[in-house]
Amino acid sequence: MPDRSLWPLSLSACTTVTALGAGIAPLRAALHARQGGLRPSDFPGGPEDIWVGRVPGLEAVELPPELAGFACRNNRLAELALRSDGFAEAVAAARERHGAARIAVVLGTSTAGIEETEQAYRGRSADGALPASFDYARTHDLQSLPLFVRARLGLRGPAFAVSTACTSGARAMLDGAALIAAGLADAVVAGGVDSLCRLTLHGFGSLELLSRNRPTRPCAADRDGISIGEAAGLVLLQRPKDAPAGAPLLLGGGASSDGHHMSSPHPEGLGAVTAMRAALEAAGLGPEAVDYVNLHGTGTRANDAMEDRAVHHLFGDRTPCSSTKGWTGHALGASGAVEAVIAALCIEDGLVPGCLGVEALDPEFRSAVATANAARPVRRVASNSFGFGGSNCCLVIGQAA
Repeated sequence: MPDRSLWPLSLSACTTVTALGAGIAPLRAALHARQGGLRPSDFPGGPEDIWVGRVPGLEAVELPPELAGFACRNNRLAELALRSDGFAEAVAAARERHGAARIAVVLGTSTAGIEETEQAYRGRSADGALPASFDYARTHDLQSLPLFVRARLGLRGPAFAVSTACTSGARAMLDGAALIAAGLADAVVAGGVDSLCRLTLHGFGSLELLSRNRPTRPCAADRDGISIGEAAGLVLLQRPKDAPAGAPLLLGGGASSDGHHMSSPHPEGLGAVTAMRAALEAAGLGPEAVDYVNLHGTGTRANDAMEDRAVHHLFGDRTPCSSTKGWTGHALGASGAVEAVIAALCIEDGLVPGCLGVEALDPEFRSAVATANAARPVRRVASNSFGFGGSNCCLVIGQAA
């Protein structure tokens, strides 16, 4: 049985940065206007016939001078998120309430600072030595991200990275909840940050998983793959008694690892079903209590088909579902956190955002995939994240019963 003592937790502050811009406002506007942030790739050294979700102006973001040693694309993305939506100020207020040592940082990432090492490799000397200025620990290493964010926010609690492929951002929120339940923290800065790099773009290209010459089209009959994006999604988890009134709630979460294949999901979605069922049980809810399912929905043939089977198994054809990656691209380790923020927006605005770019839905799909926006009451959202290696997560976000 799930440990109901963990739940619910409040998302007492939220922020996100995507290709649509910094902060929640441009994301919200784009969802309502059905205007995506994907563009033909101009990322240096990447494939030339793909679309990506590149954050505008990211290269010009500067870290505070005392933290300049952490400068890399991924930490610049985190810095931009910390400056948005009053997030750093909300954490400062929580620090005053709980103390710096009682606030943890748990952040997901898959690329971390790989792009910084790519630049260092291109700048190596004639004898192959990397530049003397290259600082692997503070720029590339997975732990660079949580250490930077902890220092930037003046915190002293536990800080660690989660890297479970494309579930990292969602999994970080579950691990943050566990820290609070264990009495190791009173609040947690959780979420995910992932940035564009050549390794990721060419790696997915070598797997023949990238959509070519047009943006990704999750759930479409003619879908042909992923569009990679970069993004940051951060939340401040606290017990509801410590959070602002009316803040959205993380009602429960579930995870599984089916280990079916290194890069392919189980065709019947057994691990996905297990994670969704565990999330509902943790929240004390049945499938009928969920008003919208935010699909992982990458736009690949196999992943979308698997998820349709899994969602139909639990929710039938009653509950509307869709993927929002047509707006942001697949932000890998940040996607689960970004989509948790999107779930909160859908609840606040009464919005079911239909998949972008779908002219014809896959005729074999049986779940209730939305392809146009719908205004309707949304009290609870199940948000799915699945990753390489059989990692599966589901978060249930919404209002209390």
